[in-house]
Parts: sequence; structure tokens; C-alpha cells
Amino acid sequence: MNLSFFIASRYFRSKKKRNFITVLSIISVVGVAVGTMALVIVMSVFNGLEDLIRGLFASFDAELKIEVAQGKSFETSEEWLDSIRNIEGVAVLTEVIEDNALLDYNGNQMVGTIKGVSDNFLDQERFSKGYFWGDTTLGTELNPAAILGRGVGFFLSVNLDNVNVPLRVYYPKAPRSAASLDPSQYYESAMLDPVAYFSIERQFDDEYVIAPLHFVRDLLRYGNRRTSLEVKMAEGASINEVQKKLIAHLGDAYTVKNADEQHAGIIRTVQMEKLFTFLTLTFILAIASFNIFFSLSMLAIEKKKDIAVLKAMGAPEKLIRWIFLKQGAMIAFSGAIIGLVLGYLVCWLQQAYGLVSLGISSAVVDAYPVKMAWSDFIWVSIAVIAITLLASSRPAYIASQVDTVKEV
Repeated sequence: MNLSFFIASRYFRSKKKRNFITVLSIISVVGVAVGTMALVIVMSVFNGLEDLIRGLFASFDAELKIEVAQGKSFETSEEWLDSIRNIEGVAVLTEVIEDNALLDYNGNQMVGTIKGVSDNFLDQERFSKGYFWGDTTLGTELNPAAILGRGVGFFLSVNLDNVNVPLRVYYPKAPRSAASLDPSQYYESAMLDPVAYFSIERQFDDEYVIAPLHFVRDLLRYGNRRTSLEVKMAEGASINEVQKKLIAHLGDAYTVKNADEQHAGIIRTVQMEKLFTFLTLTFILAIASFNIFFSLSMLAIEKKKDIAVLKAMGAPEKLIRWIFLKQGAMIAFSGAIIGLVLGYLVCWLQQAYGLVSLGISSAVVDAYPVKMAWSDFIWVSIAVIAITLLASSRPAYIASQVDTVKEV
């Protein structure tokens, strides 16, 4: 057995007397354990929130979204669309026309976003997350239907059971004559049957109305123009590979964004919050590790005679330093292992039983989402090792400088 490790372990396991140094060592272990557990739990919660956001957005947004680099819309043709469909990895291509419009239901009005989608939109497990009420249909050519965000439906006081009151949509158009006094010359209007609500995230719930592509195309007079194309991957296909193929096929005139890039702002915000929380809790853990510093400093004072004897027997200063460094490592690692295990158990219990509720009855999930990642455990361990070395280095150096002549 390594001599420095043997002596350090003897100091760590010593039970001869319960003095102040022993109590301080126990406090050090508890402090590191609590700090480590807090790091694991908080980082797992942020992982869960990030995963929940991605899941919610995936219920509404496409895996890949094609838009024009400059401008609002672009011309399409069947040959051009077929060339995209034939790219390896593309399973479904959804055509989209999206714009703001005035919504009117039984005299209640608001400006919302109407999103016209081709028939295959609902065949892609849309709205698999969140809540959905009503029929999963967009009607027929003669009787188009609409799926409303819950916020839109509540604001307009839409009653899905009342089939006699349609949702009227108004869209402005250029007047035929600048001097025209006929208000109908300034807008197009058409009617939809509201058949369902969806609730995913407030950004979508309070703005969007999903309608058939042909309805929005005729209302907005878009013809063959589209505002975006949404791509669903074939099973087993790599999103990154398909994205690269689409970028190469379409050129610089178009952008191809994956799910994270479509909502880069909010994803980046969650990741930054996770980073700063990690740094803050690591700083708190560093403060707690001062107990290790004081514990080793007191131990170095108490063991001066032992150190002097070791040095008189020929022990080099390096050996003395390693004894105290390993003593600090034992304190820190004991706390870290306890903290990692407790953090894992708390996160597992939250995943399995939802111990801590969000306290919001209308939330998509009832309890705080948690997702454990082994990379977090690794980073926490690295932080503990770094803090331990920092806290133990000074007491180890002081112990190695004990004067043999004075202490023996």
C-alpha cells in the first residue's frame, strides 16, 4: 500500500478521540455532500426543463424547417417539391402558408396568426405533447375547419359545440381604387368551422389557428408561393445529415433550421441559466470546502510531532504534502460520493413519483421535470476534485515545513 495513502487513511479513520478536528471533518463531509447533491438535482431539473421545451416545440414545429433567406415567401412547383421529397431521409414534406389575420367569432375579434398546412400535417404525430380537445381534422374542400390555440379560443369565446357560428377570417388586400368607399375592397374574408383546441405553449396557444392550405392560399391569394416547408425525418435518419443534404440542394437562397435553431433564443437561455446556476452552486461548494482547509490546518498543528518524527526518519517533504492532500481528498470524496448517491436517489424519486409538484393545475406536466445526465455527474466530480486540491494545498505545504529540531 502507498505509504502516504496508508497514513492519510489512518488519520481519516482515527476514532481515539472526538475533538474539534474530528467534528470539523464531519462538517466538511456533510457540506461537500449537500453541495454535491444540490448541484446534481438542480442540473437535472434544468435538463428536464430543456427536454420538456424541446418536446413541446416538437409537437408543433417540424424537425427541419425550410424558409427563404430573404423575404417572406417563395415560389414552388411540383417538380421542385418532388426533388426535395426524393432526398434520402425525407419522409414527409408539409407545405405551409403563415401570416397574421383578423379573427372574428360572434363579434369577438383579435389579430392572430393563421397557419395553412397541407393535409399531411396531422399525420406526423402533431400535438402529441400538451393538451388537445376536439376533432383531429381540417374539414373538407367545401367545409374547411380550424384548430385553435387555447388562448385564441378563450379570447374569442369560441364554443366548439355551436356549429352555427363560424370563425371568420379577414386579410387585408390592396384596394382596386384609391378613392373607393366600399370597405370590402380593402380585405378578403372567408369562414372556418372551429373544431378543436390545442395547448402546447403560451407562445403558440395565444396566437395560432391551424387551417387547410387551400383555404389560406385562396384567402391570401398566394397561388404557388409558400412561406415555409416542414420536413419530417424518415425513421432512423440523421437530422444533421439530412439538414446538410437540404442545404447543399437548396443553396444559399434558403435556410434549413433544426428544432433547436428554430427556437435558439429560449434554448440558449435555459442553457445559460444552467451554466450560471452550476457556477453559483460550485462557488457555494467552494465556500463549504473551507471547512476542509481549516480541518487540515488544525490536523497539521496537532500532528506536528508525528510529522517531525517522519521527517527525522528520512521522509521527504513531498511525502508529507501527499499525506495531507490525500486526507483532504478522502474528506471531499466521501462527501461527494454521498452527495452523488443522494442526488441520484432524489432525482429518481422525482422521476418515478413526482414528489415536488409544479403547483399549476393547467400545466402540461404535474411535477418538475427531471432528466439525469452522466455528463453532469462527471462535471460535478471534476469541480469537487479541483476545489479539494485548492483547499488542501496550503495546509499540506504548511505541514511539510515543520521544523524537525524544534518538534522532536
